[in-house]
Amino acid sequence: MTSDPNAALHTSLQAAATRLADIRLGDLMRAPDRQKFIFGFEDLQADCTRQPIDAQSLSLLLELAKKRGLKNRLEEMFSGVDVNLSEERPVVHCDLRHPDRLASDEFKQLSAFAENLRRNPDITAIVNLGIGGSDLGPAMVVGALAGYHDGPACYFVGNICPTDLHDVLAKCEADKTLFIVTSKTFTTAETLTNAELAKAWLAENGVEASQAMVAVTAYGERALKWGILPEQIFSFAEGVGGRYSLWSAVGLSVMVAIGSAAFADMLAGAYAMDKHVQESDFDKNIGVIMGLLRVWHRSYLNAASYGLMPYDQRLARLPAWAQQLEMESNGKQVDRHGQPLSRPAGPLIWGEPGTNSQHSFFQWLHQGVEVVPVDILVAMQPAEGLADKKWQASHQMLAINAVAQAEALALGSENTEEPHRHFPGNRPSILLSWDKTTPYALGRLLALYEHITVVSGFIWDVNSFDQWGVELGKQMANSLQSDADLGQFSPAARAFLARLK
Repeated sequence: MTSDPNAALHTSLQAAATRLADIRLGDLMRAPDRQKFIFGFEDLQADCTRQPIDAQSLSLLLELAKKRGLKNRLEEMFSGVDVNLSEERPVVHCDLRHPDRLASDEFKQLSAFAENLRRNPDITAIVNLGIGGSDLGPAMVVGALAGYHDGPACYFVGNICPTDLHDVLAKCEADKTLFIVTSKTFTTAETLTNAELAKAWLAENGVEASQAMVAVTAYGERALKWGILPEQIFSFAEGVGGRYSLWSAVGLSVMVAIGSAAFADMLAGAYAMDKHVQESDFDKNIGVIMGLLRVWHRSYLNAASYGLMPYDQRLARLPAWAQQLEMESNGKQVDRHGQPLSRPAGPLIWGEPGTNSQHSFFQWLHQGVEVVPVDILVAMQPAEGLADKKWQASHQMLAINAVAQAEALALGSENTEEPHRHFPGNRPSILLSWDKTTPYALGRLLALYEHITVVSGFIWDVNSFDQWGVELGKQMANSLQSDADLGQFSPAARAFLARLK
């Protein structure tokens, strides 16, 4: 292994982490200049005052970004250089948010198809069949923007577990349902299995599958061979990774649910965040700062996991989406050149909506042995359709709970006489807030988390755009399914298979 040219900087960062471990967050929070750790873009505000950082440690992190060539790496990504080294291709998801795309034939065709479906009284349900990024992103957005959902009912089936599809079909009428088969390769076993079941269900109910199924894929010829009509195949570029694919034709179900205009607003919000990350100085750049804090916690403060707590029930699926985004991107043990990492990368991402989570696992966050940094996310106004005073009052209580938890985690409450009532505090969080969850604001928020992922990946020097770790389980499942030589598998696995037969 070659020596690390940034070894001295790593030593300084580790020394800063050790020094800050002896300073209570409450003391840092009361510093007269602490407001400089609140970073803003438009109405989006990232309050990092409850983070174990100070001017020196932030300066060191920014120096690390400089040493890692973050500016150039970001420019390479935005300009189409092959930053995905293991697959020898660029990543183009940011191009999908560029305003020029709205004038493209691809977007016009997608939009026209979606709007025709929205106006068609004979279509009452859309069922998206996908898995991973072909499921998590669209399902999360349709839920998040429920107040804007004025199209047909939208259902999402990702799991190969038969109950997932079965229970959705029970809510649908075969002659009024359209299936969107979403698979980048159009070889995804789970998705195609569910698609075959859907095709059989249509046939059982006297519906021609070719009239009730469309495909979203990077390999249209495979969809055509499978039986999808050519005019019902919507494509996207191979350089769009699944977890970054929401902005592409993969978002067709979203467009059907909320309309093409609202979908375009979501793209505009994401594009605004792209420009902010690309053009803003790093010391004022929300995406860069939050990405550096990921590195800070994982690599220098030894936090193996990171929590996302949206105080919005409609954002309930955001942690699952972000989980795939960050863990599939940065859950790596080698750098982009295949060399072992000298420091751990890619924290475990998890979370649930507040306030429900306060009455479940927040006990562990407050008084558990492990210190877990969290993002607490909350809009300042209630969601679309909740303008009545009673909803306003309820939302205010929700927002107060969000900031109260941030304060409680940081400050704690000393009780030496009753140890079980002692709260150690020093539990860091970022309070991320914005005015209202509109399509624009949601697009901006999701793009922010993409950039957090990419920035931290660039700093760790991993390839955030491949996912070879997903493949081994698939290969083994295929081998077991095909009754290949079972000698490579354990006796326990072979015994399990025998019970299935």
